[in-house]
Amino acid sequence: MRLKSYIKFLLRSQNQHGLHSPFVYDLVTKCFYDKKKYKAYTLLNDYRKDLLKNNKTIHVTDFGAGSRVFTSNKRSIAMIAKNVGIPKKRARFLFRLVNYLNCKNILELGTSLGIGTAALAANKNSKVTSIEGCPQTANVARVQLNKFGLSNVDLKVGEFEEILSKFVVFSNKATNNKQQTHYDLIYFDGHHTKEATLNYFQQLLPTAHNDSVFIFDDIHWSPGMEAAWEEIKAHPRVKVSIDTFFLGLIFFRKEQAKQHFTIRL
Repeated sequence: MRLKSYIKFLLRSQNQHGLHSPFVYDLVTKCFYDKKKYKAYTLLNDYRKDLLKNNKTIHVTDFGAGSRVFTSNKRSIAMIAKNVGIPKKRARFLFRLVNYLNCKNILELGTSLGIGTAALAANKNSKVTSIEGCPQTANVARVQLNKFGLSNVDLKVGEFEEILSKFVVFSNKATNNKQQTHYDLIYFDGHHTKEATLNYFQQLLPTAHNDSVFIFDDIHWSPGMEAAWEEIKAHPRVKVSIDTFFLGLIFFRKEQAKQHFTIRL
């Protein structure tokens, strides 16, 4: 399935040439294809290498679509990092995106071992709230994030729906008014099913402002995820979508005509 989807992606995809949207052209040339060697890349490499040396075994509670790699919930940290952790190229891209868009308030659904979380938090001007359903995996991530000085991460443990219902809308005690939390970036990296993805998208849509970006992981994971991606792209509030195959990005820029792009990272 993924091979067939990838071939289709390659046939449709483009690079910066021929992009008629100034916003997307600048995003691609200055962020997607930014070749600078950032200091944060060293931190991200060291974070990953440290996990790859950790042979401790944990019991993983999986709330999502399951694993295509593991047959047991008892897994070594090193193997999780190797087989499930976000690849180096994608982690660097997340860091660049936070940097380029100047994202301050970030939400991540699905911490895992925190490799993606570290990428989102490596720009210390950002504040990252990350939610992980599995307590043992979250414990590893918490220790790792602290070890690498990423104190700008607030890691919450529990099922997504329950935690989101508690803190996405918060009360202002001084005025007793409810205020909506807004996020500059939301990274959806858990529960890779059509129903869950669409539910979280709808639940978190009110938290988006005009310059927010929502990032969906593994949009070609399954026919269900591809169908979810098509529904999200068609939503009236979505103005720009970018399919990079592994990640799907959407923007809400009211000043922009609705356009969909397929771009190679």
